[in-house]
Amino acid sequence: MTKKIVVLGVSGSGKSLIGKNIADKLDYPFFDGDDFHCQANVDKMRQGTPLTDEDRKDWLATLNTILTDNPTAVIACSGLKPEYRAMLRKGLDDITMIYLKGTIDTIWQRHQKRDGHYFNGREMLESQFATLVEPEKDEALVIDISQDASAVLNEALSLLSKK
Repeated sequence: MTKKIVVLGVSGSGKSLIGKNIADKLDYPFFDGDDFHCQANVDKMRQGTPLTDEDRKDWLATLNTILTDNPTAVIACSGLKPEYRAMLRKGLDDITMIYLKGTIDTIWQRHQKRDGHYFNGREMLESQFATLVEPEKDEALVIDISQDASAVLNEALSLLSKK
């Protein structure tokens, strides 16, 4: 079984929920990437301003350090572009990425049910979809999120057990 897991997807895809549940099942520590954004990034997102590559650089380096410094870890991180995923993987061999794939309509419906999250508005979600370069099948395990959360979790655990 892989020791380092990154759960990828746009905001509202279920990264935190699925990542936390995977971590609980495997008895690995869980780190929500959102918790490691600097205040300037949080403020931008609250205002509905999408982050730039430059905004994400130090954040991704911090998440890579968490993966490097922990013998086991599950991290939830959008990982929207191949270069972001490469930054997360830097210096690591034993890492598995899980991409939670969904349509903008499915994810927007979920967003509208969230309370208190700083990610602000449909335009922000659309910007994430515009930035997204979906991982290839050899880069990440791909799971369709149109099914319920327990089915997504079970599929993730099943696929991870084969790693």
